[in-house]
Amino acid sequence: MVESSTADAEARAVAVIGMACRFPGASGPDQLWDVLRQGVDTTSETPPERYDVDGLYTDSPRPGPGKIASRRAGYLSDIAGFDAEFFGMSPAEAAGLDPQQRLLLMTAWEALEDAGLRPEELAGSRTGVYVGNNRADFVEMQFRQGLEAVTPSIYHNFRSMLPARLSHFFDFRGPSMIVDTACSSSLVAVHNAAMSLRAGESPLAVVAGVNIMLRPDEGVMMTQAGTIALDGRSKFGDASADGFAPSDGIGVVILKPLAKARADGDRVRAVIQGSAVSNDGQSGDALLTPSVAGQVDLLRWAYEDAGVAPSEVDFVEAHGSGSPALDQAELNAIGRVLGEGRPADRPCLVGSVKSNIGYAEAAGGMAGLIKTVLSLEHGEVPPSLHLDTPSALVAWDELPLVVPSKPERIPDRGRPAVAGVTGQGVSCLNAHLVVRQGDTRAVSASPAAPPAPSPQPCVLPLSARSPQALTALAHAYAAYLGPDGQGTAHPLRDICYSAATRRQHHEHRTAVVASSHEAMVAALTVLREPGEPTTLAEAVAERYRDGHVVNWEAFFGPGCRFVPLPTYPWQTKRYWLGDHQEEDADLATAVLRAHVRDGQEEYADSALLSELGIDSLARLQIILRLAREHGYEVEAEELGELRTVGEFRQWLSLQEAQAA
Repeated sequence: MVESSTADAEARAVAVIGMACRFPGASGPDQLWDVLRQGVDTTSETPPERYDVDGLYTDSPRPGPGKIASRRAGYLSDIAGFDAEFFGMSPAEAAGLDPQQRLLLMTAWEALEDAGLRPEELAGSRTGVYVGNNRADFVEMQFRQGLEAVTPSIYHNFRSMLPARLSHFFDFRGPSMIVDTACSSSLVAVHNAAMSLRAGESPLAVVAGVNIMLRPDEGVMMTQAGTIALDGRSKFGDASADGFAPSDGIGVVILKPLAKARADGDRVRAVIQGSAVSNDGQSGDALLTPSVAGQVDLLRWAYEDAGVAPSEVDFVEAHGSGSPALDQAELNAIGRVLGEGRPADRPCLVGSVKSNIGYAEAAGGMAGLIKTVLSLEHGEVPPSLHLDTPSALVAWDELPLVVPSKPERIPDRGRPAVAGVTGQGVSCLNAHLVVRQGDTRAVSASPAAPPAPSPQPCVLPLSARSPQALTALAHAYAAYLGPDGQGTAHPLRDICYSAATRRQHHEHRTAVVASSHEAMVAALTVLREPGEPTTLAEAVAERYRDGHVVNWEAFFGPGCRFVPLPTYPWQTKRYWLGDHQEEDADLATAVLRAHVRDGQEEYADSALLSELGIDSLARLQIILRLAREHGYEVEAEELGELRTVGEFRQWLSLQEAQAA
């Protein structure tokens, strides 16, 4: 008997209206689904730019101090790539910023785009930001360079700056907090965000899990503890399971109260029906020992909160770490709670995304949630990998559970499918979400019949922060609208309406007019200078290209719906501490290029330093750079008196002459 009434649970339900991610082998949710559906393990050898695995690795059955027992883990391929100009950062700022922050900024933007939310319309709102994270590798690496290398810019890389960076850039005024409960962090962040939304504290929440591994320290520690997987693979439920396979990961979801999401015409990708968090307390044998009783309590509380009978759950995305003790406790708890009253012919499917991408630590729960949303949309649970010989520690014959070895369809029971998502922390702080199918379903990119032309010409407005990005965006839309693109599943009018009303409009613009997908692709492939407008659609397109405000709602009229679109095409460059890319420039130009925020290459002598973004922190960074790289002794007051680029050049020339 559940405690919460169905009506109460529905009123408190929270919609997942957008999501984005970066996990090993997957640059977004669609790519992640391909990885899952095809049963791919995307872990890999440790790249040399992370750390010297050859110097640390040992295959000894009793590793000595300072050694690591695995050569593999899950890694993102380009953690140095960032679109600094888009986010208004100078090269020096970008290079000195924790890659966790940089990648979180881009992923959060993509999640807002997926939700169809324009950041300019959210500015100043009480939107909350909740980030699960427990690594500060970038800061630790800076401190290890010695106390002489410590600069004020390290302030920007404290872990509390992860949510603060998002709140500042987007001008969100609601709660903004880091959540660290170890590996359950991102699911606890979702729980906290849902509570805030239910209480009316925030109208919208951006929730993330972030984990980038830059040091071998945790791997060495796990080696000494005997908890790292020797082959670098998470083998959930298998007899050969021997521990964790750590991985990078960033995942972001956008949450809104369900009733508000439907009223606003948002895509409800899934519904968080309820949730619970709990600690094992003294129900376990020791602080770090998982407790079946504690997890049983957690599951029961979560389903009570959701108003859902546990026997109705169709599948569970387990914590699924690949640790024998953790897997045994978790599977026993799931079987005990979800097996109560469950028909014998309807076992619950259980899997773990960690078997595909590795154990993303604080972001691991977010990976599980995104996988769950995708599974509900596709009506299918993908296989869990590396289960060849079921563990003898688990009483499989007594548990109504099945770990899928191939894609399994979720049976249609005449109601939305229901799933559970679990996260566990080393502190025995556990979280469980109850998630049900939303309003969206996965659609085929190639429908049986080509989409019908629009009865009226449609205007597709596109914009970007640079000409290069605008060209890339036009190409992305051409592919999206083409025969093999996802746009073939949607009417052209809905696509154009979504681009007009659900995307931020930037300074570099174009707009094309067509009545069919094929004609729109042709117009996007070769962007030409438009002639004099002869129709209303052409006049609207010209007005948009000229930078004027367009009443898109009036132009498109009623009856349009929001559909998914291509995401912003980032123009990334490599930014990393210690990289030097300005040897071809004179010293003054090199210093300015490193610190201005507008992406300019040349600067007029009359330009004001303040207008180029040379603020007090940038001036301090310039002083430290000149002292470190050139031995110049400069007083802050002296540099602070300079107002223009010309004054800065003259002053720096004087410094060079005195040093010579």
